[in-house]
Amino acid sequence: MAQEKFAVRLSAEDRTQLEGLIRRGQRSARVINRARILLKTDAGWSASQVVAALDTSQRTVFRTKRRYAEEGLDGVLYYHPQANRYRKLDDRGEAYLIALACSDAPDGRDHWTLRLLADKVVELGMVESLSYETVRLRLKKTPSSPGRNSSGASPG
Repeated sequence: MAQEKFAVRLSAEDRTQLEGLIRRGQRSARVINRARILLKTDAGWSASQVVAALDTSQRTVFRTKRRYAEEGLDGVLYYHPQANRYRKLDDRGEAYLIALACSDAPDGRDHWTLRLLADKVVELGMVESLSYETVRLRLKKTPSSPGRNSSGASPG
């Protein structure tokens, strides 16, 4: 049998923590699934056996074992923001997008669509490419509408 690249060897403390986490069941399904993967691989199960038993993918098993080897128990169980994510629109570009969305629509149109806004920002050379979904998310991020108090009721 081939040597595994990331073998899982749980300490007694880690094993106890994982078993307790599964027994309580108060974490997300993703965290509990990762805990089960670690326990089964520590018990000597092969990746294909874990995949079949937990109805998951080979890739998930591999990533879980790799993150345990690299980052330890907390690193594998809990979420870390993706380091390679970046924003296509900076604050200035976002402000321009909002101003553009609030301006008059192009000729022949009643209103701006998300695709029209994305195309216009690219046309102006602010970014190389921009999806309408990015535009939607940036516009959705705006604060609550004026004329409403914190309880959501209209003033007066």
